[in-house]
Amino acid sequence: MNASIETKTYAPCAPHVVAFIGLGVMGYSMAGHLASAGHRVTVYNRTASKAAHFCDEFAKLGTRSAPTPAAAAKDADVVFTCVGNDADLRSVVLGDAGAFAGMKRGAVLVDNTTASANVARELSAQAEKLGLHFIDAPISGGDSGAKKGILTVMCGGDATAFERIRPVAMAYARAVTLIGPSGAGQLTKMVNQICVSSAVQGVAEAVAFAQKAGLDVSKVLGVISKGAAQSWQLENRGQTMADDRFDFGFAVDWIRKDLGLVVDEAKRNGARVPMTALIDQFYADVQAMGGARWDCSSLIKRLK
Repeated sequence: MNASIETKTYAPCAPHVVAFIGLGVMGYSMAGHLASAGHRVTVYNRTASKAAHFCDEFAKLGTRSAPTPAAAAKDADVVFTCVGNDADLRSVVLGDAGAFAGMKRGAVLVDNTTASANVARELSAQAEKLGLHFIDAPISGGDSGAKKGILTVMCGGDATAFERIRPVAMAYARAVTLIGPSGAGQLTKMVNQICVSSAVQGVAEAVAFAQKAGLDVSKVLGVISKGAAQSWQLENRGQTMADDRFDFGFAVDWIRKDLGLVVDEAKRNGARVPMTALIDQFYADVQAMGGARWDCSSLIKRLK
C-alpha cells in the first residue's frame, strides 16, 4: 500500500477513466484511493512537482499527469476537483484550459471543494449548456478521513448523474449521499460546519474550565465521553487541547473560509446564525495570535 493512503477494501466498481484536479492535503489521498480501486487516473495540480510526485508514488497503477485541467479531463468519464475556494474552482473549470473545455459530452464533473452554493449553481448551468453534468460534492472527515478513504460526501445535482458517479466516489468515502438539486451539497456542508464550530467551542470551554478547576483532564474526558457530552470533537480533540497541541488537522484559515460561506449564505436566505458569527470572530482572534495554520481546535488558546 502506498504511504499516502491506508489499506481499504474497495466495493466492486467497473474501472473508469478519471481525472483528479487539485492534489492538496485531501485531494492527494483521494486520488490515490481512486487509483488503488482500479480506476485509470490522470491528475493535474497547479504545482506540477506535486503531480509528478503523485505519479511516482502510484506509478505501478498507471497514473499520469497532464499540463492543464483540460488535458487531464480529456476522455475522462468522471472529473474530480478539490481546490481552495470559488475563484480557484472557476480557474480550473472554466476557460480554454479549464476542465469543461476538455471533457467529452455526457461526462460528469464532481466538485469536492467546499465552496459557495452560488458557484455550484453557476457551474451546473454552464455544464448543462455544454452537454456535461456537474455535481457539487463537498466532503467531511479531514485529512485522516481522506487517508483512510472514509470521507462523508454530501451532493447536489441531477439524480441520474449522481448514480453514475456514486460507486466511483465510494473509493475514497464511506457515504456518498444526494441531498437535493444543485447547491444542496454545499448548503449541507455549511450545516456541517455550523455544528463542528459550535462543538469545538464547547469542548474548548469545557477543557479550559476543567484545567482552571484543577481537575485531572484526562479522567474528566474519559468519564464524560461515556455520557450525553460524547462527541467526535470531545473524543478526538479534547486531550490535544489539554496538551496544547495544534500542529495537525483542519487549519484555522480553512474553517474561517467555511464559516464565511455560512455567514454570507445566512444573509442571503435570512437564517439567524449568531453563535456561528461569534465563533468566526473567535477564530479571527486565533489568526491574530499567529495561529492561521493551527488546527481549528486551537480556539482554546483564547481561553488560556
